[in-house]
Amino acid sequence: MSFFSRLKNKHNRRSGGGAGRRGGGLFSGKNNREENTRVEEHLRAFTSTRKGVEAYFEPATPREEPALLLIARDGEWTRRKVRDLKVALSLAEKLGLPFYEVQKTGYPKSMREWNERHRAG
Repeated sequence: MSFFSRLKNKHNRRSGGGAGRRGGGLFSGKNNREENTRVEEHLRAFTSTRKGVEAYFEPATPREEPALLLIARDGEWTRRKVRDLKVALSLAEKLGLPFYEVQKTGYPKSMREWNERHRAG
């Protein structure tokens, strides 16, 4: 068995199922409506209780699934995994949020400052 085959098999065993894993997450196509509803409700609650919320799409990396990151004006944020860019854009539109791609815009300064304040305190 080659190194890459072993690596792929190891990843598949580790990934399992459920939200937040490959094949899981928001609108994954799996019959996971309850989890999808919880995720959407969380994002809606975050949006309705913060000011100036914007949506940022984080693409998949070798270690992380694609995600939708919501960032409030003060830098507070929440992240939930999504299937892909199309789903993230659809959800941002549904929530009425401005939409950005992290690879194109970077993270907002307010988020970095919020993280720094909460890391120190």
